[in-house]
Amino acid sequence: MALPAAVLHNLERIVGKGQVIADPLDLRIFERDASITGALPDAIVLPASHDEAQQVVQLAARHGLPVVPRGAGTGLSGGAVTLQGGIALQLSRMRRVVKIDSEEKTALVQPGVVNSDLQHAASHHGLFYAPDPSSQKACTIGGNVAENSGGPHCLYYGVTTNHVLGVRAIFADGSSAWLGGDSLHQPGYDLLGVLVGSEGTLAVITEIKLRLVSIPEHIVTLMAAFPTIETASHAVSDVIGHGIVPAALEMMDQVTIGAVEAHYKAGYPTDAGAVLLVEMDGLRESCTELTGTVRSLLEQNEATGLREAADATERELLWAGRKGAIGALGRIRPNYYLHDGVVPRSRLPGVLRSVSEIGEHYRLPVANVFHAGDGNLHPNILFDLRDNGVLEQVEEAGEEMLRAVVEAGGTLSGEHGIGIEKNSFMPWIYSPDDLAAMRQVKEVFDSAGLLNPGKIFPDPDREPRLLARAGLCAEARWW
Repeated sequence: MALPAAVLHNLERIVGKGQVIADPLDLRIFERDASITGALPDAIVLPASHDEAQQVVQLAARHGLPVVPRGAGTGLSGGAVTLQGGIALQLSRMRRVVKIDSEEKTALVQPGVVNSDLQHAASHHGLFYAPDPSSQKACTIGGNVAENSGGPHCLYYGVTTNHVLGVRAIFADGSSAWLGGDSLHQPGYDLLGVLVGSEGTLAVITEIKLRLVSIPEHIVTLMAAFPTIETASHAVSDVIGHGIVPAALEMMDQVTIGAVEAHYKAGYPTDAGAVLLVEMDGLRESCTELTGTVRSLLEQNEATGLREAADATERELLWAGRKGAIGALGRIRPNYYLHDGVVPRSRLPGVLRSVSEIGEHYRLPVANVFHAGDGNLHPNILFDLRDNGVLEQVEEAGEEMLRAVVEAGGTLSGEHGIGIEKNSFMPWIYSPDDLAAMRQVKEVFDSAGLLNPGKIFPDPDREPRLLARAGLCAEARWW
């Protein structure tokens, strides 16, 4: 539905004529994020400052228009889809690293700052920002905060919420406040904790204060091959069970290894059933000692071909393969459906067997690449959208995989969010009273339900099925 001319005129007055998009053809670009489910907004508005964003939200509140905050559009659960139309508040123009305080080890940034750009800026001060999603070259800090994103190095350093000190927020009525402070531990109600991971349903975030960490003196990156994914999983449990928490502990199965090695030539052994990447950092002496212990534990669990990155270049190549794995899977099928359920580490072998059996039942290849150290699974169901009826099979397989995760004592999402992909399955893990309490929190912040409506909570008006993402792998070839 087109917005009234008077509303469009006022939006242009706030942000500038060239920063409001309402042409139906142009809106198509913004109808989805990294998901297959799409819905056209009534307008795209690109504010350049907090004040402009606040005025847009105030205008939307007066006219009862939904507002959906949007970052880089890399979200994997449909969180940026404008289900009920309204305004897609595109925050990509707000991309300044406002300040890096090397003494306090903090960064003040706008939400449109790309994760890797912040890493680059912080490195000039001998610092880094620990949460490092695989999409860090494209995803933005605002989106990371909205989804409470993780990444390989979050095993030791913690996910996004462990690094957010404060945010400047605009609420649904157009009011604004700064939540948080200069420390992760603040007295009173943890309203900041409520906002981080709320998927844009409680506020629009326009400024973020982050905790930075000193670049470690020494880094050791190990690659180890295993005969099966089960032996690799037992190795993970053994390392953690000995009280060792590496900076990162990542796993890839044989399907993923083959695709990644064909593209990146990182030196992954393609005959291995699974590969682990283990990274330790800290003081040189303690790193050396820890590396010896980890090597021994891996070897006790049938590890072969243990290799230590000789320098930063080799380390970056190993990690490029891991972080570029999904794109490389396009060599197998052009489309993928990616999950991110979480299970206790001890349940990894059993759940991975279930995932494999489900893939075989539906005759769909499945590639596993995941944060093994914290049990965050990423099974990729690979398919070709042009195959007749395949999407229904993918949806059914994905639902069964999620069910296996929950039945093993796990949960629906570790870092991608609930959005519209998994909201129908929230009753699997929450009671009606739990969901009612969450809705009450939503109503306190957004009584009219205008901020990112239709997300997180089950919607009785929608078909209770997964909305499968037919993501296009970067390496896919259509000829």
